[in-house]
Amino acid sequence: MHAHSYLFVPGTQPQRIAKAFAAGAEAVIVDWEDAVAAAEKAQARENLAIYNAGEDVRPVWLRINDAEAPEYAADVAAVAGLDCVVGIFLPKAQQAAHIEALYRATGKPVAVIVETATGMLNLAALAAAPGVARLTYGRLDLANDLGMAVHSAAAETVFDRLRTDLLLHSVANALPPPLDSVFPDFKNNAGLADYVARWRDMGFGGMLCIHPAQIAVIQQMLQADAAELDFARRVCAEFNASGSAAFQIDGKMVDLPVIRRAQALLSRYGS
Repeated sequence: MHAHSYLFVPGTQPQRIAKAFAAGAEAVIVDWEDAVAAAEKAQARENLAIYNAGEDVRPVWLRINDAEAPEYAADVAAVAGLDCVVGIFLPKAQQAAHIEALYRATGKPVAVIVETATGMLNLAALAAAPGVARLTYGRLDLANDLGMAVHSAAAETVFDRLRTDLLLHSVANALPPPLDSVFPDFKNNAGLADYVARWRDMGFGGMLCIHPAQIAVIQQMLQADAAELDFARRVCAEFNASGSAAFQIDGKMVDLPVIRRAQALLSRYGS
């Protein structure tokens, strides 16, 4: 099963990796990009190497610097010796060739972060590049690149367009459901719950997180609805018993798409 919650940990504070998992994060992203000042980049690489050689090492994802950044080559070289890194988040992804080259150089699957107009326009090629593991986007950097007010309703229209494209290209390329971007106001649980409901209902599969307190809200919002699960069980039971792909339950017409949805729900949440 693919992770729903990816929690960022600054590369300068590797002690937070264990704390992030203890908080319930399904995946941890060690950040060598935005969370690390230029003067501390080398130390962040050394910190992860020390973690990799230590005890009680758990698999982590890694956000490196973007393909045009001065630190990119050093980041890629450092990843080669890090067995703890199970995949790489590539920020400001713009060219499919960069994704393929990163995958070939490291052997690690690449999660693509769309954060620029060029990345949006090239999304079809990015999603189809060899080595792609998952698609996501960065709200703040994209808003800056497009000149949008990031927290405005107007900006949400653009983000929704991108969400639709991310979802379509994920399905078309047999990728896991995309991840939504961070929700910066980590003390606003009600706002986070609304945010999770939005991407959940759009077909996204998880989100990037900036604070451990967000994990519990995400987990709660992703619990299966009891009534919906009960209906799915009865749909599948009738289908298995009768073999018919057209019948009624509770006055509702059931056909093959409804049966397939019921099977998917039970597969995801258990029978």
